[in-house]
Amino acid sequence: MGALVPPQPVLLVMAVCSRYGEALDWAAARAAAAYGPLLCQSEAFDFTETDYYQATMGSELKKQFLAFHNLIDPGDISRVKRTTNDWEAEYAAVIDCPEQRPLNLDPGYLTLAKLVLATTKDHAHRLYVGDEIYAEVTLTFRGKRWQKNDWTYPDYQRPDYHNFFTSCRQSLQERRRQGEPFDGE
Repeated sequence: MGALVPPQPVLLVMAVCSRYGEALDWAAARAAAAYGPLLCQSEAFDFTETDYYQATMGSELKKQFLAFHNLIDPGDISRVKRTTNDWEAEYAAVIDCPEQRPLNLDPGYLTLAKLVLATTKDHAHRLYVGDEIYAEVTLTFRGKRWQKNDWTYPDYQRPDYHNFFTSCRQSLQERRRQGEPFDGE
């Protein structure tokens, strides 16, 4: 029988998608208030790989990534996803816009070996992580670079996304070298 070992702390990341710059700003402020200061924030990338969200979110979407200084337990990702779902509904209720869904928040976490995204949708490659939430390994880090899986979303295959995730990974790696504990321990 293998010994039970607590999980290593992970870097919380969040994809924020909207056609409204103020929605990106609102989400970053709301997330930082809940999860602590931002470690880094990407530029707002043009999100053009799919028109899947156009009916509910409109066109000319931007996607921005947030990474948080405070490390989390990976088991907390289902709670984070449920919270971000509530924030999406809250933002839609307070903004005056024609879109049904003016803001999309997709949290996940990054380890030295992988990027995991949380979702409400089950599929063959997703595992149930509790509280009506599933998760998938979207990218793996092998051979000194991010590698896709058969199910990896097209935009997550972009080199500019990978550059951001590599920067986050390097920060996590340095913190691990220094033996940094969970924030709050």
